[in-house]
Amino acid sequence: MSKNNRKYIFISGGVISALGKGVTSASISLLLKKRGYKVCPIKCENNLNVDFGTINPIEHGDPFLCFDGLESDQDLGNYERFLNQEVGKDNFMTMGQLYLSVIQKERRMGYEGEDVEPIPHIVNEIIRRIEKSAEKHDADFVVIELGGTVGEYENNNGLYYEAARILGLTHQVANVHVTYVPIPKHIGEPKTKPAQFGIKELMNMGITPNFIVIRSELPVDSQRKYKFAFKFHIEPENIFSCENLPDFHMVPSHLHKQGLDEQILEYFGEKKRKIDLSDWDSFVKHRIADKDQKVTIAIVGKYFGTGDSNLYDSYYALIEAIKHGAQANNAEIDFKFINSEKKEKQINKLLDNAQGIIVPIGWGSRGVKGKLKAIKYARENKIPYLGLCYGMQLACVEYAQNVIGIKDAHSEEVKPKAENLIIHSIPFNEKYQVIKGDGCSMRLGTFDCILKKNSLAYKIYNKHSAFSNKSKRIVKERHRHRFEFNNEYREVFAKNNFIISGTSPDNFFVEMIELPQEDHPFFLATQGHPEYRSTPLIPHPIFIEFIKASMKV
Repeated sequence: MSKNNRKYIFISGGVISALGKGVTSASISLLLKKRGYKVCPIKCENNLNVDFGTINPIEHGDPFLCFDGLESDQDLGNYERFLNQEVGKDNFMTMGQLYLSVIQKERRMGYEGEDVEPIPHIVNEIIRRIEKSAEKHDADFVVIELGGTVGEYENNNGLYYEAARILGLTHQVANVHVTYVPIPKHIGEPKTKPAQFGIKELMNMGITPNFIVIRSELPVDSQRKYKFAFKFHIEPENIFSCENLPDFHMVPSHLHKQGLDEQILEYFGEKKRKIDLSDWDSFVKHRIADKDQKVTIAIVGKYFGTGDSNLYDSYYALIEAIKHGAQANNAEIDFKFINSEKKEKQINKLLDNAQGIIVPIGWGSRGVKGKLKAIKYARENKIPYLGLCYGMQLACVEYAQNVIGIKDAHSEEVKPKAENLIIHSIPFNEKYQVIKGDGCSMRLGTFDCILKKNSLAYKIYNKHSAFSNKSKRIVKERHRHRFEFNNEYREVFAKNNFIISGTSPDNFFVEMIELPQEDHPFFLATQGHPEYRSTPLIPHPIFIEFIKASMKV
């Protein structure tokens, strides 16, 4: 689409955080894509982190790993899962990125002696990035989610709102405001005042919302919609209720039934192309329906604790991928979240009724002993095991210690002075790694893996036609890690009935490992992250088969 015809939709939020702006943005994007338009979703974050890879998952949830190595916010995961469309660096910006870019340009004399300020220079950089992404993806619609809450104390996001205001002076722009209407128990009726304050703050920034999406515990009645319409001069048909639903995947169809996508197209003067949501609605219907069987899956990690609560968002992509795999098997998941640090001594007891065990991503030495105990339990009791990233590395360590008999075998990340470093760091090579920070290189992004013929991994990808190149037995998975399997130990592992079932095309990296199926029904681990590639309509084969194996326990 030409630059002059391109449409921009900004999604803002009011009253409280975690309202569901990301799901609203993904839903609007899905509805427009289902109508045949090309959509480019973008997330704007307020923090000064350059990416989310350095943030503890307990602080901000699971960083979503994109195909190009970007470690982003969870909302990009929602964009991918809703749209079946890869997103990456073009779809994400943080205030840290923006300031870094502008400061680096200033150091190069790129502003030719100007007094560099947040306005206009940061704002201009925001607009430049939005337009660059839109052009690269030849988007008809650009859906831009503004992180945070309008009027919040830090007010970093005020620069994004200013960018939205300025873009609206020369481009076709719509503003969708997601707000919250509480229903206090002691009053018993919806109260709109907090939402009114938020909209007033938005208007103080020069933006009047064209559409309002109201979050609440219950559907918002016509009286409350009238109040918003009357006070803020918004057409009543442009105010939509998004009350709590049994499952957030219901949001696209819920908003569609109220006419949100039609109203957006009418606002822009665009054709109301036909829409077919049958595949999405079928998925949602199946997701919320009763299942034939319940299967207990234990996730043994350390990013659960936050005060006295458990934070499941730390493994959000993994949990969703497990659900995708379960739905493909018409099964319901009974999750057991086990803190490998705090519950180390009780690991075996806690795993007693687990039908499948997963050790996911992790960093550092904290909680490692509990993870090793869980891996040993899965191996010895023949419980289906899936290791992801650190879960693969520790599976190698556990096998070396308890089967091969290398008692001091460990990872350099945990015991750097151990004589037998089964998992170690490698010298930096730009062919494989990127520099993450001072003294820290990582393998980030999508890498090829060649699978060993007739291995469990090969059978799984072959069964689901998931090879990127079947004749060469190549699959692609996303990576996010620092340490690697030490090739000096390949021979001794092979002699002890341990299968290296996936390697990099040059045979330098060990990418997948497993145990013979005659010894264990399902023991598979991968250095990659299949959980970030799983979507509702295309579940990842590894999770489908892992759940299937677990159902047999």
